[in-house]
Amino acid sequence: MEEIVNHKSHIVHRFRSRTKGDKVIWTTVVLLALVSLLAVYSSTGLLAYKMYKGNTEIYLFKQFAFIIIGVLIIYFAHQVNYIIYSKVAKILFLVSIPLLIYTLFFGVKLNEGSRWIRLPIINLTFQTSDLAKLALFMFLSRLLSKKQDVIKDFRKGFLPVIIPVAIVCVLIAPANLSTALLIGATSMMLMFIGRARAKHLLLTVSVALVPVIILICAAVIRHKSNDGAIETVKTEGRSHLFIRVDTWINRVETFIYGGKESNDEDSYQVNQAKIAIAKGGWVGLGPGNSQQRNFLPHPYSDFIYAIIIEEYGLVGGAFVVFIYLVFLFRSIRIFKKCPFAFGAFLALGLSFTLAIQALANMAVNVNLFPVTGVTLPLVSMGGSSFLFTCLAIGIILSVARNVEQLEGEKQVQAES
Repeated sequence: MEEIVNHKSHIVHRFRSRTKGDKVIWTTVVLLALVSLLAVYSSTGLLAYKMYKGNTEIYLFKQFAFIIIGVLIIYFAHQVNYIIYSKVAKILFLVSIPLLIYTLFFGVKLNEGSRWIRLPIINLTFQTSDLAKLALFMFLSRLLSKKQDVIKDFRKGFLPVIIPVAIVCVLIAPANLSTALLIGATSMMLMFIGRARAKHLLLTVSVALVPVIILICAAVIRHKSNDGAIETVKTEGRSHLFIRVDTWINRVETFIYGGKESNDEDSYQVNQAKIAIAKGGWVGLGPGNSQQRNFLPHPYSDFIYAIIIEEYGLVGGAFVVFIYLVFLFRSIRIFKKCPFAFGAFLALGLSFTLAIQALANMAVNVNLFPVTGVTLPLVSMGGSSFLFTCLAIGIILSVARNVEQLEGEKQVQAES
């Protein structure tokens, strides 16, 4: 018995010695993975029963497999020197642009949006915006690190940095406006920290807000013209872009006016999420006791946070928020300690995009933001988004690992 315990402790010690980087971030990954297993298993029970004739554990095993693959991605990505990511950033960005264009016109359409492409042979789909988002922040970090001397100049510094952001956001927006807005907001924050002029950023934000304001005005006008009743969108005979614009207007209208008299899917999701949160109270109904998972669309992805609150209460929901905030705080710490601009911007940009995505998802679940299609990072059921999130975390840990090595070398030199 003692030999078995010693053997297990030896394995744990070897694993800990091989995993470098910020140990707190590793801990947040483990905690979110455990939350994911519990939440996905609970929220997919009815779906698994219908799809797999009573085998309610099938999605649990799939999620466990995704977590294992994701941890391996994090491990191997954090072993790579982050300088290599600077070298491949431009290539990845240039590859992502034609992929986004192809997805926009020939991608797999789901829920009125063309966001996926189907990979040949293995017959799996992945969301190209996830690759584009990762490539953009790697490339943006590279540009900011190289343009620090001229970043205050609009033509030489700011324009070359903002153009890649604009290209990616414009290509993603028709199929996934919420993701485009989140990418744009994160990029603005990163450029602000990267010493870009405030007036240049304000000018960019003003231009980006024009279509958003038009969208809000269209929602208000439609609501008044319908005498308070929100009509369900009829998509027959309409172009794809027009359908998406109608969807955006519906979502904004539902958010502003509540959609109590509407039977459309967005207002139904919001109302079911509110019921789930109300039932959860302070401490929740307990693991596996969710009732709204049987009524709430996508309880395992977009609205998984509502299921977490229903089962674990406001205490459990606050704990999940706390984990993401700790992750962001530790990433900011890496940014401050990293002596090289590229590594600092890379860690901060990737952590910002994950934290903002998490906050946006949770805000939708508690009706503080219009319905979007963004998932809860590392918690929602596995897919391409889950794996790209793991890759982003692995890159952040790669920066942390190199920071630790530099600090260790400095300490050795100081002692000698």
